[in-house]
Amino acid sequence: MSPAGHTTAPFPGGWKPSPSSSVPLFEQLRLYIIERADSGSLAPGTRLPAVRNLAGELGVAPHTVARAYKELEAAGIVATRGRNGTVVCARDEAWSSLSEAAAMFAAAARAQGASFAEAVQLLAAAYDSE
Repeated sequence: MSPAGHTTAPFPGGWKPSPSSSVPLFEQLRLYIIERADSGSLAPGTRLPAVRNLAGELGVAPHTVARAYKELEAAGIVATRGRNGTVVCARDEAWSSLSEAAAMFAAAARAQGASFAEAVQLLAAAYDSE
């Protein structure tokens, strides 16, 4: 049971990163955690698995999970509390709407056949244009 009282499947559930994707494995994990946090299925305060445990479950190197967690922490999505583990932080509505816009952009880019690198270039150009 999550801190908000919702019953959810244990993280990561049946999800696994796709080794054949052009998106790096750590980025797939990072995006998956963001999606779950935004949807509420990873409620604020939810403790994520230890790096080595999650790496073993997903079949990836511990460095892959550690990098995803580090980038999530830098973005304020999770907080690492030493021996108490990594937990999901509370998110505000502005961040949630920005995440929705990003998901829509990613879906449109994929539908147009853009690679991840091409989509990032387009986003960077749009971000720098103002």
